[in-house]
Amino acid sequence: MQPGKRESLKSTGSDLDRKYWVALALYAVLGALAWFTLGTGKVFVSGRPVELRLLPLIIIGGLALRTVLARHAEKIRRDGNGDGS
Repeated sequence: MQPGKRESLKSTGSDLDRKYWVALALYAVLGALAWFTLGTGKVFVSGRPVELRLLPLIIIGGLALRTVLARHAEKIRRDGNGDGS
């Protein structure tokens, strides 16, 4: 592989920031679609009634949280001084 092509495979900081905001926007759209698509039924979780449309929002929120934490971890790795301490 040529050296110029190897560098193009790695994402730059601004590219990762753009992907981060696109991912969060798509999570918001997916959450809105789930909210307006699902009915107002209830399901029992641990003996307590929970609104059905909240379950996908909890899962989508967990994925969004994972994305936020991954971005922060990448920023910490990128800003590190590289001496391993």
